[in-house]
Amino acid sequence: MDTFLAIASRRETRDYADTPIPEDVVHRILDAGRLSGSSRNTQRWQFVVVGDHEAMAQCVYAPGNVLGAALVVAIAGAAGSFDVGRAAQNMLLAAWNDGVGSCPNGISDAEGAERIAGAPVSIVLTFGYPARERDPERRTPEKWSARADRKPLDELISRV
Repeated sequence: MDTFLAIASRRETRDYADTPIPEDVVHRILDAGRLSGSSRNTQRWQFVVVGDHEAMAQCVYAPGNVLGAALVVAIAGAAGSFDVGRAAQNMLLAAWNDGVGSCPNGISDAEGAERIAGAPVSIVLTFGYPARERDPERRTPEKWSARADRKPLDELISRV
């Protein structure tokens, strides 16, 4: 998939089909996180594949995302928020490249999430094939961009 098409067409997926994600796709998603840059290349993160979805669901703001997901990954460790964001976005886009939807989830119970993951958790990512099929190629990146519920670009740009 074209990178800009992936960026423009990707939407948060909160309802997942009951379809397992093949292990090679899981590997690519996790490897995309590993490949992201980090401050001074410190890589102060762990990508924890969570098996107990019910327990982790109690630690996030949107438990349904975790309960219905085929894959749940907690980004844990001491990485700074910028580095965590870079790793998370890499994983979300790599997943979408393979037709796997995803959603980031904020932590409502930090101590509980840390008990599950074994280290402080910055964010929980959920992955799964969308319950409602999505075809990113049905529109051009420009059409996806025009349809996005975002502020117009000219409101966000300033030149100094």
